[in-house]
Amino acid sequence: MKIARVALDLPLDETFDFRIGEANPAPGALVVVPFGTRTKVGVVVGRAARSDVAPERLKEIARVIDDVPPFSEGDLALARFCARYYQRGLGEVLAASLPPRLRQVRRRALPPAETHPLAANGGFVRLHPLTPDQSAALGDVLGGFERFHPVLLQGVTGGGKTEVYLHLIAEALARGRQALLLVPEIALTPQLEQHVRSRFPEANLIAAHSHLAEGERARGWLAAQSGSAQVVLGTRLAILMPFAKLGLIVVDEEHDPSYKQQEGLRYSARDVAVRRAQQLGIPVVLGTATPSLESYENALLGRYGHRVLPFRAVAGAAMPEVRTIDSRADRPVEGLSHALTGALRARLERGEQSLVFINRRGFAPVLHCRPCGWHSTCKRCSANLVLHLRAGDLRCHHCGHRERAPARCPNCGSDDIAPVGHGTQRIEEALREALPGAAIARVDRDAASARGALKETFRKVREGEVDVLVGTQMLAKGHDYPNLTLVGVLEADSALFSADFRSAERLFALLVQVSGRAGRGDRPGEVLIQTDFPMHPLYAAVARHDYAQFAAEALEERRLAGFPPFAHLALLRAESKKAGEAAAFLRNAARVGRRLSDRVELFDPVAPPLERRAGFERSQLLVRARSRGALQPFLAEWRRALAARDDRRVRWSVDVDPQEV
Repeated sequence: MKIARVALDLPLDETFDFRIGEANPAPGALVVVPFGTRTKVGVVVGRAARSDVAPERLKEIARVIDDVPPFSEGDLALARFCARYYQRGLGEVLAASLPPRLRQVRRRALPPAETHPLAANGGFVRLHPLTPDQSAALGDVLGGFERFHPVLLQGVTGGGKTEVYLHLIAEALARGRQALLLVPEIALTPQLEQHVRSRFPEANLIAAHSHLAEGERARGWLAAQSGSAQVVLGTRLAILMPFAKLGLIVVDEEHDPSYKQQEGLRYSARDVAVRRAQQLGIPVVLGTATPSLESYENALLGRYGHRVLPFRAVAGAAMPEVRTIDSRADRPVEGLSHALTGALRARLERGEQSLVFINRRGFAPVLHCRPCGWHSTCKRCSANLVLHLRAGDLRCHHCGHRERAPARCPNCGSDDIAPVGHGTQRIEEALREALPGAAIARVDRDAASARGALKETFRKVREGEVDVLVGTQMLAKGHDYPNLTLVGVLEADSALFSADFRSAERLFALLVQVSGRAGRGDRPGEVLIQTDFPMHPLYAAVARHDYAQFAAEALEERRLAGFPPFAHLALLRAESKKAGEAAAFLRNAARVGRRLSDRVELFDPVAPPLERRAGFERSQLLVRARSRGALQPFLAEWRRALAARDDRRVRWSVDVDPQEV
């Protein structure tokens, strides 16, 4: 009897045996199999002559999905690595790599993928001249183009990293290979896609992100798998796609936390990119102005090549002057200090553009009743409901709950309720009052929710139809507007005193990124940071554009505290509908773990920053080890021991290399 081992989309280590019957699926093939009372799509990951399941209980494969070619052995090897490292089921990893359309048991047939033969010159039509620093970085990567060669490309904002990427993509195409360019945000994809297409008009370029229509995403996946797609531009999910002849991986803004998936298979696309390049023996370029401390330490130790672009690539463009505004002396009115408002008016008079950055969408963080102290909170989460004035509702940015904003206090009936704090909508209204006649555009997830809205806003900015942009992190990176000369930063102080050990690193990176939007053309740029702590060392490092000094101090703090990159972490997360059950589960898990190994350190369970979400009480337990060699075997054994207990009242998962602790 011929047996097929099939991996299914389940958070389990084991595979399931099925009789091959009339079907003859190759390893890596997608198959439809009966599972309980349903049918599921799975992937054949092996064969066997016999099974531990009794012959009469073995079910037969229903059919082979023949319009999707099998995963290659290299694809399966990458999936096995992700399953082992991130402590998830192999079938779950393979399912995560498939677009939703291809995971459906019953689906509409896809039209055959178009073929795009590549021109002899690689489809590259315009090579822009490089600066000496860019040329040196390009030469470094080209010198190791046929082997595993990780390079950290650290360049100031506006330093020309993208131009280096384009030259490398041209080289990959000229060698008949595919290139993968990863970006952290979907919002960055359309502008960069247009830029890359203009350089490679003869190449087949596809975008890969979750906002695409299901059919378009599936066709792109198949084009990458067949080799028809020469350039793939995508977010983190693109790193799991199959490629026929991948020859180059570029991870832009490698420091960005968006590369870490926060649900289900919690993988880091940046780290998987490095592993994939190692398996294939190809170069991987990690580009950023502010490297993650893990990547920077790897460069210092010589594990990664390290190239620096210290100057802006545009002739005459200099780094912006960064100053702080002491908001204790110049008290903001509706979020805007007198000095910032004056600077905005001066730019308007000169016909220049400005950006006001606040990392908080909505009108205000909370609706508050002065007489009784009531404030708008989510009934399902330990979080406030945010007022969205134009829609007239209160929203939870964690579970998605919405309700109408009350006209009176639900607690005491008073009509003396008012918004407290500032979000993008409220700052937009304040700017309209302070700058009458100015063309103001807001960019956040609410404003960008309508199809094409974000693209239209950026077109208006490029064509000078917008005077002031106000928005969130969506504006902080990847955008190049030569006429934008002023950046104002509001309410950055909260990150200075966060319990998260990565908060200072992230704030520094965010401020450098958003500051880098100013002065990218031939006009000088200025950055004004409103703060109650104008003498804080972090702001001083931002003003000096001194990443090296900031990183040296931050790494020493991490070394003393025993945090990455000098230790390796995992979080055991648990949640339950009943109060106290998640914490009790973790306390028992800690006792089990301490009996398994003395090479790892298990901390006591604590509540996460968001203790209650979507009606579930949550708790987490931190695990720390000095080496991956100690941590990974422990996690595998610990996870099996916990799974054997089968406590269905508590949902739990392991997060390896967590981004938030």
